[in-house]
Amino acid sequence: MLWTAGEDTGVAALLLFTEEGNTHNAFLDVLTVRPEERRRGVGTALWERVREELLAQGRTSVAAMVTLDGPGQAFAEALGFTNVLPMAWYVQDLPPAGPAPAPETPGYELLTWHGLVPDAWAPAAAAAHAAMEDAPTGDMEERIQTWTAQRLHTLQQLILDRGGEMVTVAAVTPDGEVAAYTEIVLPDPAGTGAVQYDTVVVPAHRGRGLGRAVKRHMAVQAAARYPRLRRIATTVADENGPMRAVNEALGHRRERGVGIFQIKL
Repeated sequence: MLWTAGEDTGVAALLLFTEEGNTHNAFLDVLTVRPEERRRGVGTALWERVREELLAQGRTSVAAMVTLDGPGQAFAEALGFTNVLPMAWYVQDLPPAGPAPAPETPGYELLTWHGLVPDAWAPAAAAAHAAMEDAPTGDMEERIQTWTAQRLHTLQQLILDRGGEMVTVAAVTPDGEVAAYTEIVLPDPAGTGAVQYDTVVVPAHRGRGLGRAVKRHMAVQAAARYPRLRRIATTVADENGPMRAVNEALGHRRERGVGIFQIKL
């Protein structure tokens, strides 16, 4: 759902979850006001319209990603939002495009998929997504949903339908298990930036460097396929020490703090 203030002075967009177990939740994807129009009640008016819709839909909780130490945090806290999951954006500068050896992953093969995960691998990829269940979520109300091949393809197709491109790198076993994966999305395939979505290592395969391997291989593959791509950005929860260590080893730099802010209505 989308709302705009007069003459494009502000905009708000709301996502209403429909999955079982999350129908009481929502995500405030955007609420922004032009800098020159701030402190005139535009943001508050937009929030009141969003809040009316949430209550009409029977929602009891809404969350938003907010940049820390800025006007967004002050506004969110004034409305009653609290930071339930401190995070940060990390940025990786891509290496020069060109041939590079794949990382050593004894016992595993590194595969790269562009667009939808192939049908033959979709069930195994969905099963690997379930390993996200032990990722830090703080006090978020939103619950992680059960992954299926159909759900995986539906979400990936949504990205493609919006004009973006998606790349997945997976470490797979000889018996067809996806042991680790990482994925990036290019909202503008001709642009200079990409967003790294999930990076997951299945618990039984941890401690073997697979997280570093799939992320390193992704950087090389992405640089070769998208010559204009200059950086990959990703968020990591402050309490996720293992993934922060992986990122540090690969040269990621911390760009800015963010948080998942939440309010119960």
